Amino acid sequence: MNLTLYGYDDHWIAVDCGMIIRQDLPNSPLQVPNLDTPKALNIIPKALFITHGHEDHIGAVAWLWPLWNCPIYATPLAAGLLRLKFAEHQLSSDAIQVIEPGEALESGPFTLRYLPLTHSIPESCALMMMVGGYRVLHTGDWKLDPEPLIGTPMGAAQFRALAPIDLLVGDSTNAPIPGHSGSEGDVARALTKTIAHCTGRVVVSCFASNLARVLAIGRAAQQCGRRISLMGRSMERMVSVARGLGYMDDLPPLVPNHDLGYLPPDEVVIIATGSQGEPRAALQRLAQGSHPFVDLQSGDNVIFSAKAIPGNERPIEQLKKRLAHLGVRLYDEVNHPELHATGHPAREELIKLYQWVRPKHLMPVHGEARHQQAHQAIAQQMDIQAPLAPVNGDLLSFDSHGLRCEARYPQPPCIIAQNSVVPHPGLESNITTARRGSLYLALPVTATDTGWARIGRLMLDSSGASPLDEDSFSDWLDDQLEEITADTLADLRHALQPRLVHWLAEHMQHLPDVHLQIMAAEMPEDVRLDNATYR
Repeated sequence: MNLTLYGYDDHWIAVDCGMIIRQDLPNSPLQVPNLDTPKALNIIPKALFITHGHEDHIGAVAWLWPLWNCPIYATPLAAGLLRLKFAEHQLSSDAIQVIEPGEALESGPFTLRYLPLTHSIPESCALMMMVGGYRVLHTGDWKLDPEPLIGTPMGAAQFRALAPIDLLVGDSTNAPIPGHSGSEGDVARALTKTIAHCTGRVVVSCFASNLARVLAIGRAAQQCGRRISLMGRSMERMVSVARGLGYMDDLPPLVPNHDLGYLPPDEVVIIATGSQGEPRAALQRLAQGSHPFVDLQSGDNVIFSAKAIPGNERPIEQLKKRLAHLGVRLYDEVNHPELHATGHPAREELIKLYQWVRPKHLMPVHGEARHQQAHQAIAQQMDIQAPLAPVNGDLLSFDSHGLRCEARYPQPPCIIAQNSVVPHPGLESNITTARRGSLYLALPVTATDTGWARIGRLMLDSSGASPLDEDSFSDWLDDQLEEITADTLADLRHALQPRLVHWLAEHMQHLPDVHLQIMAAEMPEDVRLDNATYR
């Protein structure tokens, strides 16, 4: 959820404050960072710095900021999105201060500069922090895009001027992937080529925050003699804020949804939300024939210009089946990978940035354990010290001796329920055995052809609980995942929950309070290739 706290001489600042969607819980509630540990350590940030406007970096601000009541610094787009959230929560937005990319400011002993870089949303910035004689670069989310469509490419000279960096806190999301992440310019040309060959209506689904992609679709439609319409509230909101900042001046005029029925199908491109199979999104309503203004027909086209987020594979497949049943032609990341580009750096991009800034130490963040480990391997190859792959709740120390983990604090999940932040109660059970201690279990899984499989390390943390044979527990979990039939993470959790409580009751002296989180993980590339070969 990308909340990082930096402290020096008892002065603390926060960087980003995001949320996740708990796909393993009924109704998919939001989960936000748990502030119990900072509160217990008397850590209250004096300022919050936002790197960019994605939900996993700003989505919890309106919920948690009232506990801090500190200044919030954000670039214009992120600030505009935050103001909308504050208005929805009936909060004053006076604390939100706009800072332009490239500007510097101070907070206590910290001097920070916002450094513009490219990502899948405009105005994404790294933070260069100078404090106590140390130079720390917090990259946020980024990629090297030579043709980003909105904004300018990253400048090598600006980053070379920072060298050497004492500590780099860096994005690991695509560290295992060789080569380059691809450019929005290349995707734009592929979209134009694809739409030009389509007959009938065209629907393109992408992430609303990827404004460069929305702009590329609009330009492609115009070149192909088609009119565009936006479908979905998040899409309309994002484009509205961006237009107010001048980012979408080249977007062709929009056709209201209620006027689409008056246009011939060959003259229409709809830019819609719902690429992840969300049940209430625009694309789902089109697939179900429940949209009030548009009925998809045989011969129409749907382009998925987005990658499937882990955990959404089955809802997306169900959505595609509904569309195929209507006779719609489908274009996705499998049959047309050129229609999407990721927003995170692949291996060669990481190496190039590190050649520019020459970090002495690296702390790999974001992604799963295997992504962090691949990032550590790159650091080792480049003679950069990267001894730690931190997990949520780690209190880390950095000084002239390098990085070390001072303490590890369990992070019980907090979810949004009935418009307030509440601790999630864990697994409910009718077993009356006295509970002692707590057991925190984060289970990363991936969807397979036949069910589910555990991916990467099992994150298990016990506090005051009786001993547990982790090897036997892991083997048992793997067997259960093979046996259980479930279409969603919520279904998987519902089936696994009673089995888990029963097994723990039989194998532990005292049954602890159990906090379970089932997380969608991405299958490693080499495993995918092996499976493809086998099939």
